[in-house]
Amino acid sequence: MFALSELWSGGERQGSYKLLKPWWEVFMDYLLVLMLMVSILAGTLLLSRDGVVCVPEHSSSINYSSPIKPVSDSIFSSTPESLKTPVKGRRTNLDFQQYIYISQVCYHEALPWYSRFLPYVTLLHTLVLLASGCFWFHFPLTSARIEHFLSLLAKCCESPWTTRALSHTAKLDTRFSEADQVVQPKVQVTSLYKTRKSSLDSGTDSPLLAGTDSVSTTTQPSPCPSTLSHCSTLSALSLTEPVLPVQVVPDTSRRGATLDRSDREQARALFERVRRFRAHCESSDVIYKVYTAQTVFKVLKFILIISYTTPLLGSITFSHVCQPRSYALTGYSVFQCSHSLSSVLRKLMQAYVSLLFLFGLLGIYALFWIFHKSLRQYSFQSLREKGSMLDVPDLHNDLAFLLHMADQYDPLLAQRLSVFLSPVSETRLLEESLERRWGAERLRSMITSDQQGRSLLQLVALPHLPPALFTLSQLEVLKLELIGDAKLTAQISNMTALREMHLYHCTVSVEPGALQHLQEHLETLHVTFTQAAEIPVWVYSLRGLQELHLTGRLSNEGGMGRGWALGSLRQLRHLRVLALRGMLQKIPGELSELAGSLLKLEIYNEGTRLLVLTGLRRLTGLAEVQLQACQLERLPSALLALTGLRSLDLQHNSLRTLEELLGLQHLRRLSCLRLAHNRVLALPASVGVLRSLELLDLAHNQLQNLPSALFTLHKLRRLFLAGNLLEELPAEIGALMLLSELDLSANRLECLPKELFESCVELRNLNVANNSLGSLPAGLGCLTQLSRLDVRGNSLEELPIELGCCFGLRGGSLLVENWLLHTLPRQVRDVLQQPSSCPSSEPPSRPNSDCFPTFSAAQWSFHSALESRI
Repeated sequence: MFALSELWSGGERQGSYKLLKPWWEVFMDYLLVLMLMVSILAGTLLLSRDGVVCVPEHSSSINYSSPIKPVSDSIFSSTPESLKTPVKGRRTNLDFQQYIYISQVCYHEALPWYSRFLPYVTLLHTLVLLASGCFWFHFPLTSARIEHFLSLLAKCCESPWTTRALSHTAKLDTRFSEADQVVQPKVQVTSLYKTRKSSLDSGTDSPLLAGTDSVSTTTQPSPCPSTLSHCSTLSALSLTEPVLPVQVVPDTSRRGATLDRSDREQARALFERVRRFRAHCESSDVIYKVYTAQTVFKVLKFILIISYTTPLLGSITFSHVCQPRSYALTGYSVFQCSHSLSSVLRKLMQAYVSLLFLFGLLGIYALFWIFHKSLRQYSFQSLREKGSMLDVPDLHNDLAFLLHMADQYDPLLAQRLSVFLSPVSETRLLEESLERRWGAERLRSMITSDQQGRSLLQLVALPHLPPALFTLSQLEVLKLELIGDAKLTAQISNMTALREMHLYHCTVSVEPGALQHLQEHLETLHVTFTQAAEIPVWVYSLRGLQELHLTGRLSNEGGMGRGWALGSLRQLRHLRVLALRGMLQKIPGELSELAGSLLKLEIYNEGTRLLVLTGLRRLTGLAEVQLQACQLERLPSALLALTGLRSLDLQHNSLRTLEELLGLQHLRRLSCLRLAHNRVLALPASVGVLRSLELLDLAHNQLQNLPSALFTLHKLRRLFLAGNLLEELPAEIGALMLLSELDLSANRLECLPKELFESCVELRNLNVANNSLGSLPAGLGCLTQLSRLDVRGNSLEELPIELGCCFGLRGGSLLVENWLLHTLPRQVRDVLQQPSSCPSSEPPSRPNSDCFPTFSAAQWSFHSALESRI
């Protein structure tokens, strides 16, 4: 059907609007065209042949005693027999010009207005009705949405994924129906099509995508590949024809056709466009209101036209009496006039009123349909009853109204749009795209090794997990970052080597079979989140988990404190390490459920003050405690209950005094104490009670001197004092005979005691950079185990020649300015610049006694020169 606007606007654009024209709109358009033709015909007759013929009547006569009466219409419609009688007229003595004048005057004075202008009025009314019929297609607030909807609907019908999804649904329906029927003899069905065309060429008639085991038919394709008016042969057959009770054996000799990359990208973009258009249209109902308003207007217009046109039809007569004021010109005052087009005009107007009456009935039916049916809600219940597209959501407002209008044209259009409204359909598309783009070969090429030499794979910003991931049986570490819908299926049981998993802002769901595998094999889990509610519930059921690292907002008001009150950690019976990186105000008392297994607790509080630490008292089995960035100002008294504590890390806090060190004397196993990056002003003498200390880190504090009690810790092996205000290093440093690593960088030292070089012969790493040293003592040559020496940023003028005896400094282990290196003899420089003959991967603090140095000729000559000098 077409409207009048199609005569001058683009036919392609107007032709697409027919999808939203129900059957009554089509009939109303036809009726309007007929009404328009009747009005134009009547108006044309009036313009070309309209007029009246007038003859004078005598006011008195001897032959007539009765008053003047208008001539009836029966005189002019007499029978042929009466015409045989000769008629004699009366001479009027008027010339032709007088007759023309009288006819013109009487046409305007005696003829009623509706006999002269009614066709033009009906023409205007018809044009108004014609314009109101397509008003909602051109109104600015509705036309853009309608065009967008039609564009999306056309692309949904053209997309190869539509045919693929509907074929898959038909296949599932066939399987369900076969399950309820008697098994029939097997029928081998082969696909009709061997090749596929692009979606741009095939429209909806292309049997684009038949799955590997999908059912194909031998029905010929539609001869008219219209993108909207026809459906895919495969889809239409699978949706409309009954399924025969036969068992289909798929042809496994060849692989089914699949979507190419461009079709997949177009389908994914179409899913996003439909999602956004749905959100936009469901926010208002302006299209519904405009269409209702224009329908009400048409009905009111019909009532108005009928109300004044019907009474006027009976007043259109053939003869009229005219009394012009022309007696002085013609000698007559009364004229009898005849309207030649009255009968034709009356019949045309009767036809117009009949057509208008039918038009009004259709308008009233349209109003009844609008108000009787809930057009602002659209349900896909019919699809759900068929067992297909069970997850398609119901629609509201303008989108629902547009689909109701499209259903009047073709109900299959909504079914094709439902493919792109279904979350399951989108998931299947994403899974297929991932399966093709992220195959097993590509995933294997992305596998790297971590610091421990384990195989590692990192996947970032994928919509789903690729199925090929579960075939990597040798993968040990899996990192998933920013994956919207990650689902671990039972196929994860193939990943027998998987021991560690990282989840960075991922929504991960686990099937029961996958959960059982993770409970038995997964040992380490890292979870990064925004709110504690995002932590997957299945994490708390990993009974074989040994390390759990949680990073995110862990506030007690709405986070972990409340979540753990339910006792969700009871199943983590083998948990050894728990790391919390967030903002806690107290240590949850529910951690006592792990008292029997937990050995290490790490809390990095990101600068939030940790107020309550009483929960530590119940974790008596802890061997390592790390409380960083917790704004602690004193040593927590709760640590005194941890008698088995071996390592204590309180770095990046606000400690000012260490008077509580005396209370740590009961921690007889404490061997590592880290207090770096605090505000400690002085080290108390009570540090001497920590007899088991092997590592003490006091770097980046505000220490100005060291107590002598510090040097009574004879087991101390590593001492870090960098970034303080030390001006002198006591001679008692020589009592630390087991010292292997000493860091004195960024202080104010001007000299080093000779006892450091005479007694600390196990020293392997010495850092005195960024001090005020003027010289290095000659006893430096006694440190034969020294493997790293940093003296940069001092006031040295030369280097001692005894550095040549420190063979561990070869290969660049001596960090010094280049110009200072030239103050050494050439033989010594050659020795120090030679690569190390005994490379070792162990840390410098552990001496390698199995390495016997080899000497070159230059080194032997250097030793001879040194002995002669002595």
